[in-house]
Amino acid sequence: MATQDVRRKMLDAAVELIAERGWSAVSTRSLAERAGVGAGLVHYHFASLDALLTEAALDRMRGLLDGLAALLDDAGSLDAGLERLLASLDGHSAQDTASLLFSEAYLRAARDAALRDGIADVLTDARDRIARWLTEHGAETPGPTAAVLTAAVDGVMLHRPLNPALTPAAVGPVLRRMLTQREAGDHR
Repeated sequence: MATQDVRRKMLDAAVELIAERGWSAVSTRSLAERAGVGAGLVHYHFASLDALLTEAALDRMRGLLDGLAALLDDAGSLDAGLERLLASLDGHSAQDTASLLFSEAYLRAARDAALRDGIADVLTDARDRIARWLTEHGAETPGPTAAVLTAAVDGVMLHRPLNPALTPAAVGPVLRRMLTQREAGDHR
């Protein structure tokens, strides 16, 4: 098996295990078993188990946030883009792998500077892409709006286990008002 295939299997296994068991419950042995590789390969390909878990989490988070930003790329309007973002939330039940991975990674990042910096970089890239899209569609203050929109979508995912009523139908009107408000007192 090629080196890249082995690494990919371990990264995918790490994402699954983080979501299933929690970050701190993933061991070298359980990861190797899930990936179908020898335990020695974990440390051959990665500096440590934590380095592998960090890379796996950041890789998956980057892919998910890039996917959200890509939904906007061919949306013809602010409203169409928001509809796409909201529709993407329907795939996250709060118990799905992505939601659990984000929750676990955020918890871990509180005590892990490298992970925290990595997540900050991923979120900055997503916000920048969303800000460019907002600019292209004539949104006022695209940078701050992108920051709030990114935080809102992220927050909805993180809060859904605690409040299942935070559905796209519930948050959509609030986010739509945020995107379409031109100035204080001037609503479209």
